[in-house]
Amino acid sequence: MNIIDELSWRGALNQMSDEEGLRKLLDSKSVGLYCGTDPTGDSLHIGHLIPFMMLKRFQEAGHRAHILIGGGTGSIGDPSGRSTERVLQSMEQVHHNEAALTAQMKKLFGEDNITIVNNYDWLSQLSMLDFLRDYGKLFSINTMLAKDVVASRLESGISYTEFTYQILQGVDFHHLWKHNDVQLQIGGSDQWGNITAGIDLIHKLEGNKAEAYALTIPLMLKADGTKFGKSAGGAVWLDPEKTSPYEFYQFWYNQDDRDVVKYLKYFTFLSQEEIAELEEKVANEPFKREAQKRLAQEVTAFVHGQAAVEEAEKISAALFSGKVGDLTASQIEQGFQKMPSVEVDASPANLVEWLVDVTKIEPSRRQAREDLKNGAIYINGERIQDMDYILDPSQSFDGKFVIVRKGKKRYFLARIK
Repeated sequence: MNIIDELSWRGALNQMSDEEGLRKLLDSKSVGLYCGTDPTGDSLHIGHLIPFMMLKRFQEAGHRAHILIGGGTGSIGDPSGRSTERVLQSMEQVHHNEAALTAQMKKLFGEDNITIVNNYDWLSQLSMLDFLRDYGKLFSINTMLAKDVVASRLESGISYTEFTYQILQGVDFHHLWKHNDVQLQIGGSDQWGNITAGIDLIHKLEGNKAEAYALTIPLMLKADGTKFGKSAGGAVWLDPEKTSPYEFYQFWYNQDDRDVVKYLKYFTFLSQEEIAELEEKVANEPFKREAQKRLAQEVTAFVHGQAAVEEAEKISAALFSGKVGDLTASQIEQGFQKMPSVEVDASPANLVEWLVDVTKIEPSRRQAREDLKNGAIYINGERIQDMDYILDPSQSFDGKFVIVRKGKKRYFLARIK
């Protein structure tokens, strides 16, 4: 199957600058293509992942993928998707973010058929006079003003700095066309104007027969009409220090039945046959959540590795069964990040007093004794009914945590100071 047809089946195509020409090119040889990201932070989140999953598909199909880290453009600020000016970062922060994103990309893409470049390397060499003479003369103000990304900002205002962003992105495309044999740029739908500006620049500098193409992917919306990529707690990051692999796994596992097949097409490399089988299970046995589980497994393995999948599923199983005593301190840290917690010291104490006076989990000694008597209190996965039980916080999970479960599902985490 031609990769364009593959992307179309997956619902991942929005616009192409010349579909017939691009199809012929992709059928004839290994094509150079690129997708870029600016180092506005030191980690990508799953919203950023969408175009890079498309880049990965081209890489898997034997094409020469290039990732552009925008060290130069990132110091300027892309106006796309914003109603106000970006706050400029220090160059020290930009360079720190460049290094972090480069490491993430190497982990996701490996080393076969992939080249990582940084546009700071060539944009920083441009003088103001060179920029105006060699490129500024080739861009019409009228055309630039008509681009959606600029037109949407005219009422609220846009600086000359962000106004020129599309010229810099055009310079990037031309540079990679000339020096890296790149003919195709892919990106989100909001990048269409910037990408086509690059095609226009290549044609003006290299002639109309120069092969340069654009491909964008649709804006991804959830079934409820809201933008994909956020959880209740904010962005879902690829950096395991910002979003733990367990939280990452749970994000995908908790997707709506109405969205899960779409996400399987977008974010996994499963075949059409495998996805069709999972789609049937969503329709006939949605309570089993097999499609969500497979989605969580595939995306977590892609971003964090198979070991992270196994650990996330172990944590999930322990929380569901209540057998949390088998978890490690590291797994407790992941699984209980969003649960109620309190800091306590390591001093041994009578459990009734500890539940009331130290942790405030119980409102009174009377209630604490009643819950103990009824078997509603579990410490580190073990039911405790002894009113005289002495709890020693230093004896569990490397002396770091005590896990309290009250009833069937209410968990509390006590962190040892």
